[in-house]
Amino acid sequence: MLLDTPVRLGVQIEPQHATYTEIRDTVRRLEDMGVDILFNWDHFYPLSGEPDGLHFESWTMLGAWAEQTERVEFGALVNCNSYRNPDLQADMARTLDHISGGRFIFGTGAGWFERDYDEYGYEFGTPGSRLNDLAAGLERIEARWAKLNPAPTRRIPVLIGGAGEQKTLRLVAKHADIWHSFVKPDAIAHKVSVIEKWAEKEGRDTSNLVVSNELARRDVETAGALYDAGVRLFTLGISGPHYDHDLVQHWVNWRDAKNG
Repeated sequence: MLLDTPVRLGVQIEPQHATYTEIRDTVRRLEDMGVDILFNWDHFYPLSGEPDGLHFESWTMLGAWAEQTERVEFGALVNCNSYRNPDLQADMARTLDHISGGRFIFGTGAGWFERDYDEYGYEFGTPGSRLNDLAAGLERIEARWAKLNPAPTRRIPVLIGGAGEQKTLRLVAKHADIWHSFVKPDAIAHKVSVIEKWAEKEGRDTSNLVVSNELARRDVETAGALYDAGVRLFTLGISGPHYDHDLVQHWVNWRDAKNG
């Protein structure tokens, strides 16, 4: 677990209930405010509010962000492995990496929102089958990255979200550079120990693993406890139609104070 690193702030601009002009303007403003990472999510419908409200697709948007931004890293929190062939995902990620000059983060997961599957014609399966597909997909993605010409500009960081100890954390141990979850501060040490045990079996060093957690509906005291538990990437989700820039500024200030 990587502790000797500054606190970073990622903001998930939820692509719901807003026009794309509002999303684009928020991207520009948050980069100017000093946010470290910008995320969207990989869904086809809103997750809150009006179920059939305004919504935009993830990867197409990320291509626009790659050109629009100059400094921030960016990606999905998280991509759904179920919707696209893994080799295609690898090629898309490599292309975004080049467009942005090496600022893309490949956040990925097994998928969970059944409406996305049903409406777009994907097989929903079970949590276990989707995790098995993710495990196979990650192997193919890494293999494809090794074959692509041109190669990625850097080792594209992989972010995996979730806290399941039998499958998800094993995938974190084997593939991830960033582990993202919503677990409470007092549960982080145990989850990290599980990751380390899986890493021993996988023959991988996870000493540089970045621990990420969520700030939504949490106060400064809880954020401090997460920091003390080893979290170094903090993410904050904001939703349209009126993206809360003041809330983001509050956490930018907290990050800067934490980093001294």
